[in-house]
Formats: sequence, C-alpha cells, structure tokens
Amino acid sequence: MSREKVKEAAEEQQKPVKRRRISVWTVIQWFLIPLLLVAALGGGMVVGYVILGKKELSDVLQWSTWKHVYDLVFAP
Repeated sequence: MSREKVKEAAEEQQKPVKRRRISVWTVIQWFLIPLLLVAALGGGMVVGYVILGKKELSDVLQWSTWKHVYDLVFAP
C-alpha cells in the first residue's frame, strides 16, 4: 500500500459519525397536520349538523345519527 492510501484510510476512520437530527418539518408532518385534520372534521360536523341542519350538538356524537346518514347515502 502506498502512503496516500494509508493516510486516506486513517482519515476515514477518524471522521465522527453524524447523527440525524429530527427537523421541525418532520414534527409538523407527524403531529400538527393530523391534529388539524381531526379539528377540521369536527368543525365540519358542527357547522353542517348544528348550524346548517339546526339540530342539537349532542346529536352529532350519537351512533344512530351516523347510521342514518350512512343509510341515506348508500341506500339502494
């Protein structure tokens, strides 16, 4: 082996290992975006059912309400 190859091999062994940092955008993608989607779903249910439909807010969370909506949408 030549001296240059030995020198290059020694330099490669001395390089510190870089750790991968979690970026702010990754945190936004995994936590904030799904949270906003759930908030938009809840807000849409409230606006559509309470404001436009003139019904009670407690009715939005009842299973029978969503079963009825499903039956209306997918009725033959």
